[in-house]
Amino acid sequence: MKRVADLLAGFRALPAADIHTLLGGAKPLILAPHPDDESLGCGGLIAAACAAGQPPIIVVLTDGAASHPGSRQFPPPRLGAVREAEAREAVSRLGLPPGNLVFLRYADTELPSCGPAFDAACADIAKIASAAGCTVLVAPWHGDPHCDHQAAARIAAAVATRGRLRLLSYPVWGWLRAGADHVSECRRGGFRLGIKDHLSAKQHAIAAHVSQYGALITDSPAGFQLPPALLAIFEAPFEVFIE
Repeated sequence: MKRVADLLAGFRALPAADIHTLLGGAKPLILAPHPDDESLGCGGLIAAACAAGQPPIIVVLTDGAASHPGSRQFPPPRLGAVREAEAREAVSRLGLPPGNLVFLRYADTELPSCGPAFDAACADIAKIASAAGCTVLVAPWHGDPHCDHQAAARIAAAVATRGRLRLLSYPVWGWLRAGADHVSECRRGGFRLGIKDHLSAKQHAIAAHVSQYGALITDSPAGFQLPPALLAIFEAPFEVFIE
């Protein structure tokens, strides 16, 4: 077990890389637990890969429809459709072709982490990766403190092991964990992908997720809103990928 403060400091000190060094010419498949994680954690990678002629496949795992419980204006079916449309707009701002975005539409907060449903999810993702010729799997870091992120990390690890794919992990909510927390982490490698040339596109993509900013849905007192502290982290001119 390692202290989160030490892990995050290590992430920020990883060697710098460009998209060619990071991917080595391989086509990546990116797993996003919810619509918006692709832009927050990987927006720079997506934009850089598209610019380099290596557009990734993005698989959004859940519908994100639990972000505003109790809303009568945006009940789950409508909210799920809104969030899907936001994701389509976001990745278009990063240069991704529309056909490279896949939605699996698992229920928000119910992404499986074990059992037959887990095995089915792994099989679906492995099939998508094989059909698209993806040999690099990019998924959330298992230290992210959200059940869907942790389930996505477990799915990615299983798919990578079974299919002998290279696995890269990106932190999202992990950046906000208390430094005194402890996380099991045996990996020490990885890269800081320089995204200075694509930072404005990333910010434009994040802004496409309008429902997550608090102004669109006003009748859910417990509704989610992207916190300023998290948004500030993703103003950095680099993204972290742990290997």
